Amino acid sequence: MRRKSQRIAGVIEMTDKANQKLEELRHKRDQARLGGGLKKQEAIRKTGRGTARDRIGMLLDEDSFIEIDSFVTHRTVDHNMFLHQTLGDGVVAGHGTIDGRRVYCFAQDFSVHGGSMGETHAKKIAKIVEMAERAKVPIIGMWDGGGQRAHDGVSGLAGTGELLDRLVQCSGRVPIISLVLGPVVGVSSLAASLADFTILGEEHGQLFLSSPLETPEVIEGEIDASGLGGASLHASRSGIACLIADDDEDACEMAAEILGFLPDHNAAIAPFVETTDPTGRLNPDLETLVPDNPNRPYDMVKVVEEIVDDAHFMELFDAYADNIIIGFARLGGRTVGIIGNQPKVLAGCLDIDASIKAARFIRTCDAFNIPLLTLEDVPGFLPGVVQEWGGIIRHGAKLLFAYAEATVPKLTLVTRKAYGGAYLAMSCKHLRSDYNIAWPTAELAVMGAEGAVNIIHRREINAAEDDQKENVRAQLVDEYKAKFGDPYVAARNGWLDDVIEPSESRMRLIRALNILRSKREWSPPKKHGNIPL
Repeated sequence: MRRKSQRIAGVIEMTDKANQKLEELRHKRDQARLGGGLKKQEAIRKTGRGTARDRIGMLLDEDSFIEIDSFVTHRTVDHNMFLHQTLGDGVVAGHGTIDGRRVYCFAQDFSVHGGSMGETHAKKIAKIVEMAERAKVPIIGMWDGGGQRAHDGVSGLAGTGELLDRLVQCSGRVPIISLVLGPVVGVSSLAASLADFTILGEEHGQLFLSSPLETPEVIEGEIDASGLGGASLHASRSGIACLIADDDEDACEMAAEILGFLPDHNAAIAPFVETTDPTGRLNPDLETLVPDNPNRPYDMVKVVEEIVDDAHFMELFDAYADNIIIGFARLGGRTVGIIGNQPKVLAGCLDIDASIKAARFIRTCDAFNIPLLTLEDVPGFLPGVVQEWGGIIRHGAKLLFAYAEATVPKLTLVTRKAYGGAYLAMSCKHLRSDYNIAWPTAELAVMGAEGAVNIIHRREINAAEDDQKENVRAQLVDEYKAKFGDPYVAARNGWLDDVIEPSESRMRLIRALNILRSKREWSPPKKHGNIPL
C-alpha cells in the first residue's frame, strides 16, 4: 500500500508539473497574441487599420493559420532594449490556406516598435520565404512598419540583407505578393517591392525609400507624405502599385483574386476553372467595335472583355502607362496574361513607361507558365525629345527582349494597326510567336500610308502644281493602301497564320491555346540573357 501511495503521489506530482508547463505555454501564447499590448492594438484599429492578426484572419481561410516562430525575440541589449522584448518581435508569420490553396504569409505588427525591422524580425521573414520556396507554395507579405530598427545597428542591416537575398532567390520560383497596408520606409520598401505584385492600401499604404522626415520637399512644405509615397502616387507615377485597395479586407480579396490566376510554383500550371461560357461562342459585337476610320479611338478593354470567359478581365496597373493594358483573364477555363495597346490613349503608341510595364508583366507570366495573348493596334513608338533622351531605345528593347525570351504559348491578334518597330516589338511572328492572326481591318506595314507616301513620293508631290499637291498625295496614299494596307501581304509571306472574321476571335484563340498546352521550348545553356535594363 505504501509503495502504491508513493506511485500515486509521484504521478500527481508529474501531472502538476505538466499542468504548470501547459499553463506556461498558454500564457506565452497569450502574450504573443497581445503583441505590443491591447492599448496599442486598439489605437491601430481606431485609425481604420487592422492588427497583424486581424489581417491574417482576413486573408486566410478560417482556422487554417498555423503560426511559426511566435516565441522569437530580439537579441539587442543596447539602448535598454532588453527591457522591451516582445514575443514574435513585431511580425506574425506562418502558413494557412486561401480557398483551400496552401500559402505562407507574414504580417508586420505595428504595435511592436512601430513594425520596425530588426535582425531577428528580418530573419524570421527570411525563414518563412525559404520555407515557402522549399514547399513550392506562394508567399503573401503584409507590410506595415517604419523601416530598419535603429537600436539594432548594423546587425539589423545584416538580417535585412539575408531577407533580401532570400526574396531574390525565391523570385520566379514561387509567386510573391506584397500588401502595403501602412507606412513602409527604407530598405523594407525594397523588400516589399521585390514581390511579383504589390498592392497598396488607399488611405494608409505608403512606400518611401527615404523617410519623409529627411526629404527636403516635405520639410519645406512643398508636398506631404502621401504625395511623396502614397498609393495614388505609386499607382500612377512610379508604377510600383499594381492595384489600390479601399481597405485591409479589400487588399486581401485582391491578393486572393490574383493568386487564383497563378500556379503554386514555376513548375506547375495555373488552376483550371470551369466556365459556363461556351468555347465556341461567337463575338458579333466585335464586327462594329473597331471604327472604320483608322484614326478614331476605341477601348481595347471592351475587346478583351468580349473575348475572355464571362467578360472577366482583372486589369493591373490601370492608372500607370494607360496607353497599354495588362492583366489576367481566362480562355476556356485557362489563365492567360493579356497585353494590349490602348488606342484611346496616345493612339496606342508605345512609350517608355508602357514598354517597361508590359515587359515586366510578360516576364512574370513566362516565369509562371502563363500563356500570353497580345491584342495589337499600335502606330509605332511615341516620338519626341523626352522619349529619346529618356532612353526609349533601351526601354523599347526590353519589351522586344521579353517577348523573344518568353517560352510560354504566345498568341497575337492584330485588330488594326501594326506599324514599324512597334509591330516587331509586340510579339510578331519573327520573334517566334506561336499563333498570329488578324482581322481584315488590320494593316501590317513599316508605317502608315500617309507617312510612307510623304517619304517615298516626296519629289513627285513637290513637283506637282500647288493646287494639285493634295490630290496627288491622296491618289498615292490610296495606291499605297491598296498595295500594303491590308493583312494579306503578311499572310502571303506566312507572317500571319490566318486572317479571321472578328466574330471568330474567341473560338479561334481558345482552339489555338488548347493545342499549345503541351508546348515546350529548349534553349542553349547560359546563365541568363542580358536584358537592357
